[in-house]
Amino acid sequence: QVQLVESGGGLVQAGGSLRLSCALSGRTLRSYHMGWFRQAPGKEREFVAAISWGGGTIYYADSVKGRFTISRDNAKNTVYLQMNSLKFEDTAVYRCAACERGKDLTAKYDYWGQGTQVTVSS
Repeated sequence: QVQLVESGGGLVQAGGSLRLSCALSGRTLRSYHMGWFRQAPGKEREFVAAISWGGGTIYYADSVKGRFTISRDNAKNTVYLQMNSLKFEDTAVYRCAACERGKDLTAKYDYWGQGTQVTVSS
């Protein structure tokens, strides 16, 4: 059974940085493309970033491009989201997700973590 556990969220002032981690257990990370999504109160879930199983393809939402960086360490079975220059509107629950590597990177994701809260104070 694949499990995803996020960590690294917290409270930060606008302009600050946080680094989120997502640890996968149950299978090897190389089997999956990985993505980060977020959901703010009263809003729909939105895509943040995605990285292919080997790291060669990366996508970002326009709203985070140039500020956030997704990366992965397959040896550690962990995916990261470095978030810099945080804005109030980045406040949300951030969840990582895994998609079988045989699918397209933009396909529906198969497994989801519970999420970690990121709160940016203005």
